[in-house]
Amino acid sequence: MLIDRFGRKIDYLRISLIDKCDLRCSYCIPKGFKEFERPANWLSFDEIVRVVAAFARMGTRRFRLTGGEPLLRKDLPELVARLSALEGVQDLSMSTNGTQLKKYAQPLRDAGLHRLNVSLDSLRRECVEEISGSDSLSKVMAGLDAARQAGFTRIKINMVPLAGINISDIEDMIQYCIQNQFVLRLIEVMPMGVTGQKQVPVDLQDIIEQVKDKFGLQESNKVWGGGPARYWETPNSDFTLGFITPKSQHFCETCNRVRLAVDGHLYLCLGQEDKLNLLPYLRDNCTDVELEQAIREAIELKPERHEFNTQPEKIIRIMSMTGG
Repeated sequence: MLIDRFGRKIDYLRISLIDKCDLRCSYCIPKGFKEFERPANWLSFDEIVRVVAAFARMGTRRFRLTGGEPLLRKDLPELVARLSALEGVQDLSMSTNGTQLKKYAQPLRDAGLHRLNVSLDSLRRECVEEISGSDSLSKVMAGLDAARQAGFTRIKINMVPLAGINISDIEDMIQYCIQNQFVLRLIEVMPMGVTGQKQVPVDLQDIIEQVKDKFGLQESNKVWGGGPARYWETPNSDFTLGFITPKSQHFCETCNRVRLAVDGHLYLCLGQEDKLNLLPYLRDNCTDVELEQAIREAIELKPERHEFNTQPEKIIRIMSMTGG
């Protein structure tokens, strides 16, 4: 079992398959940014499978495929099939912006993907275009329809409330998710890179107070996945609303996750620079024992907490470089 020096069990690995994306969301990738990792330095499917298998042997059970936009990675259903077949992989999920989901929802479901998180920051076409830099709402909606038809249930919609842009859309998003049996999750924007750091902070604690009475929400003890969201739900449990609050109410003391970047760096905290590069081990044909030992040494580097509140300018890498 992987346990860090603060007694936290690491049972969740997020895997970035690519740092590129077909959108330019205002809180993620700067407009005009081109400094993406060269494909030659991407982890291959074989290397990703080796790392996931090693984590699974050491007790990690939850794995999420991220990006950038993971659906831009060629032959992705093949990787999903290989990962879902590994012993110890109990939960295999994916975060996507949804623009390519219409094409891939059924192949991904057939390959063994368990769950989906889809980013959607508004139901207004012009607002989506303002945030993402693309008129992409119709593509995302078509992708969500395809995901439901493919058999995905409890689909999570990830919304980042942005001051002066989409705060007024939250109640419409709640109504939309109620109607479609989606789980809505509101996520505080994190000060990563110039794009994240220029955003005006939005305290989700205030939003909780605004919506809980209107929609009859009660705090829930249910666990939906392995992430840090705190959930509220209606009395009959037909709608669930999650809040991810890394700034206003951080959850560092229970952090159970690490992130594998597309270039092989294992990041131990989203808000710190602690990391270990696994690519040299993999490219030098290390043994499984050596790989597991490297991972254990990396876990020892995991810091106690981020410093988003005290040093918001600290992390200059953009979100897609780390993996969401």
